[in-house]
Order: sequence, then structure tokens, then C-alpha cells
Amino acid sequence: MNRQQIFDFFARLAEDNPNPEGELEYVNDFTLLVAVVLSAQATDVGVNKATRSLWPVADTPEKMLALGVDGLKEHIKTIGLYNSKAENVIKLCRDLIDKHGGKVPQTREELVALAGVGRKTANVVLNIAFGQPTCAVDTHIFRVSNRTGLAPGKNVDKVEDALMKVIPDPFKLHAHHWLILLGRYICKARKPECAKCKLTDICLYKEKTL
Repeated sequence: MNRQQIFDFFARLAEDNPNPEGELEYVNDFTLLVAVVLSAQATDVGVNKATRSLWPVADTPEKMLALGVDGLKEHIKTIGLYNSKAENVIKLCRDLIDKHGGKVPQTREELVALAGVGRKTANVVLNIAFGQPTCAVDTHIFRVSNRTGLAPGKNVDKVEDALMKVIPDPFKLHAHHWLILLGRYICKARKPECAKCKLTDICLYKEKTL
């Protein structure tokens, strides 16, 4: 896509959904961080079902630590990889208390140093909790970026770099939400629903399902 096409692409997404939000449920910065850690290789719907009983009893690192690994497992055992995730979350809580005074840090370097937190998780937290213009590339964004011609790349890091270069400044804050929602509900993996998409005249995908 050229610069004008990319601007129009995001302008239409913004017009359709001016204030997009993530679909994970959380009550503060800490619970957002934990929810994103739990969402790795799991669905937001599945994580939300598990955390609805967790947040009322463990919405701070101190309360989560008091719950312990076994107590946490009881709440998240319906989520994939729950054993390792429970251990990581408890380690993460210890680090938050020992190194950050119980607060969620606001830099990528400090976040990725926490147990179970990778670059994608850090980007989501920085964007949603702290309003930083990051773009967390998940499978949906990777697919949409390559399929549409928006920001092609062979791996998630290259797609992230490409997106940060081409996304116009007015749209950087919400770009990753728009792209995730587009990939989740319209530009689906097996068969994109091009007939429902408002971007078909801009999109460079050759096998449109119209």
C-alpha cells in the first residue's frame, strides 16, 4: 500500500470505531498485565471466564502472592498451560513487589524482565494501561498486515517494525486494536469475509471472497 492508501485504511477504521477497546476484562494495571500473560495461546473469552472469580480476591500483587500457585491454579485451570502460567504470575508478583514497589513498570525493558512477559505482552500493557503508541503483533495482526499489503513481513518483529513506520501518527494509539478486531471478526484466517469489509477497494489481497 502507498501512503495515501494506508491513511485511508486507518481513517475508515477510525470512523467506524473511534474508541476501540481490548476485549480482556481487568480492573487495574496489574490485572491487565496478568490477563495478558494468561491470554497467551488462549482466547480472551476463556481468560475472562476464569478471571471473573479471580479479580475480586486478587487484584494486587500482594493478594495474588497470598493466593499462591495452587490457589491461583484453582481459578485458571480452564486456561491452556495453566500450570506454567500460574508459576509465572506468582514470580511476576514477587518481582513487582521486590523491584517496583508493587507497581506495574512503564517501560518495555522492565516489563519483559518479568516472568511470563514477552514483547507482545509488554506492548499491550504499554498501550492500554499507559497510552503509549505501541503495536503488539499477534496472529491476527500478522495475518492482516501481510494479507492486505499494509505492512508485509516474514515474522512478527519485522511486521511490528513495518507497522510502526507506516501507521500515520494520528492512528498509532489505537492501531493495534483496530487491526486485531479486523482480523478476529472480518479478515479471518480460513476465509476472510470480504463482503462485510469496508476496506476491500484499498486491500491488495488478490483472492477476495466477494
